[in-house]
Amino acid sequence: MAIELRQQLRLTQQLIMTPQLQMAIKLLQLSRLELMDMIRQELEENPALEEIQETGPEETGPEAAEADKGPDAESKEVTIEERLQEDIDWSNYIEEYNVPGRTSYESEDRETPQFETFVAERKSLSDHLLWQLLMTAPSPEEERIGSLLIGNINRDGYLDLPYEDLIQMSGAPAEKVDSVLMVLQTFDPIGIFARDIGECLMLQARHYGLDNTLVTEIIEKHLNHLENRNYKAICKALKVSIEDVVEAVNLIRSLEPRPGREFNDEEPLYINPDIYVYKMEDDFVIMLNDDGLPKLKVNSFYREAIAGSGKVSARAKDYIQEKMRSAAWLIRSIHQRQKTIYRVMESIVGFQREFFEKGIAHLKPMVLRDVAQDIGMHESTISRVTTNKYAFTPQGIFELKYFFNSSISRVNGGAVASASVMDKIKQIIDSENPKKPYSDSKIAQILKEANIDIARRTVAKYREMLKVLPSNKRKQI
Repeated sequence: MAIELRQQLRLTQQLIMTPQLQMAIKLLQLSRLELMDMIRQELEENPALEEIQETGPEETGPEAAEADKGPDAESKEVTIEERLQEDIDWSNYIEEYNVPGRTSYESEDRETPQFETFVAERKSLSDHLLWQLLMTAPSPEEERIGSLLIGNINRDGYLDLPYEDLIQMSGAPAEKVDSVLMVLQTFDPIGIFARDIGECLMLQARHYGLDNTLVTEIIEKHLNHLENRNYKAICKALKVSIEDVVEAVNLIRSLEPRPGREFNDEEPLYINPDIYVYKMEDDFVIMLNDDGLPKLKVNSFYREAIAGSGKVSARAKDYIQEKMRSAAWLIRSIHQRQKTIYRVMESIVGFQREFFEKGIAHLKPMVLRDVAQDIGMHESTISRVTTNKYAFTPQGIFELKYFFNSSISRVNGGAVASASVMDKIKQIIDSENPKKPYSDSKIAQILKEANIDIARRTVAKYREMLKVLPSNKRKQI
């Protein structure tokens, strides 16, 4: 068989992701804050893109109105009339200026300090502990070992590395490290520098004068029974009454399992919704949140430079055209993004109207395919739109993904959304007797009586998603 080279002309069709389509898909899955960051970055990098500066009220005042009248407008001579007010108390006025010494007056337009200057700087846990270490006047070696230990605690106040590794890293004898650690464990907050939860509770119990009591015995020997609320086993092992055990357990509950909690410097994250849904009379109104989003346009200077007859090199012309094309694509993609989000939210409101009117109990089962078929888009597009997007509704703030739920069958036919079932389980647990909490089987039975067919293992899964303990750990004596 001979081997030869041939040239063939073949015509095929294939889908290609254009740059405009890639940008549109990228913008769809961005959250509102991420979109604002991207726009700011594009404004810095693309000279053909600029922000539309809104006209302020000071530019549309009487002076601007007079300027718009033109030179033909009737002009009048401006005169200043000074008149004395007849209601001035001249006696107080003269006394004020006859007071000996300097008198200062504050002007209303004086620059006042910003609010941030009144807010004290938040001290970190490491700084607080290092300040206490230096107050003990340590030796250079003790200061080095103490700084090493302080640098290896986590935000809860526990030592973050195995103690043997800390001894090896310090390069000091174990006895010296132990003595420094004992000093550090007396610092504020109480319970700091513990290696586990048992040692943390023991340090606090000893600080409050509870050493060699029932409290320390439970912490030292029966912490597993305490975790499982097996108070009878503690009574049997320590040969004490249930009343004494309950009193000791209440004291242990008052201790702090995370001593470094008060020095946590994590700032709370506030959700800024992308969409607002308001009820106006008998209908719902959808409003997109454009607050903070800059309004963009293509720079007219570069447009005129391309269209004009000036001498612009071919290389510069290609560069300007590329940047103008990129700016136009970005503006068009942002408008398409807002339009798509609006259409998706409009479809969700149509499907879940009872939820917006009555609450979570009336949430219907819905999947991405329902909205995709309703507005004529692909499911992947709906998935990108509903990612990291939040909506303000009459029932609260929810992520758009929240409205898509799997269905759970009812006993007498029909279906109910899984989120509604989870809310029902939470209501059942909140209303239970703390001394006799419901088991997962009992909760499944109560739901079946409420026309919801659900298995016990499904109840256990939803309970874990709600971060609710099992019945044996919820029991209170």
